[in-house]
Amino acid sequence: MNLRTGTSGYSYKEWKGKFYPEKLAATKMLHYYGEHFGTVEINYTFRAIPTTTLLEKWVGEVPKDFQFVLKAPQTITHHKKLVGCEEIVANFFDIADAMKKSLGPVLFQLPETFKKDADRLRNFLTAIPAKKRVAFEFRSATWFDDEIYDLLRKNKAAFCVADADNDLDVPFVATTDWGFMRLRRTDYSDAELKKWLKTFREQTWNDVYVFFRHEDDANGPRLAKRLMELAK
Repeated sequence: MNLRTGTSGYSYKEWKGKFYPEKLAATKMLHYYGEHFGTVEINYTFRAIPTTTLLEKWVGEVPKDFQFVLKAPQTITHHKKLVGCEEIVANFFDIADAMKKSLGPVLFQLPETFKKDADRLRNFLTAIPAKKRVAFEFRSATWFDDEIYDLLRKNKAAFCVADADNDLDVPFVATTDWGFMRLRRTDYSDAELKKWLKTFREQTWNDVYVFFRHEDDANGPRLAKRLMELAK
């Protein structure tokens, strides 16, 4: 199993002196980040459709085996809520293809107010280009049932398991041959990280992507590094 760890975002001035060198220029952050981790979750693409020029620039700043996970535009997930998105989805993936082998999964993060709608999800999945890795993060418990898991399995889409300090109890469900994890708690002990590693290794996954949250005190990169250390 190939373990890829990283954080949600990378461009945080608050991390200077904690993860980044104190005097590191903002334009050098991605290159520095790429020297330490194998993936990053990009939040920029949630707010705006990127240009191919920007994506190619990012790719040029990291190692060849680095992978970017793009968060799908909020127009798809929050505004249109998966309806009538065929053109936007096609355009987004066409642009994302500029990253070539550096493109990892695309994360579709649904809002808390979006309740289960299996028919809507079923129709939306037909718009995803073939052989693209996609993950879905459902933030309403109404989605957590076998009908949804089966839909994801049939379409080789990953169920995003998010572990956070909130009241949403997200089940651990594997729906494809790779995993997508968002570990969102403020901190994790070594024992907790080892427990997660054990769970990952019990799956029939080829790859697993694990993202820690952004914290001003740079807990995210610290935990991502520690998970890699424990995995060795």
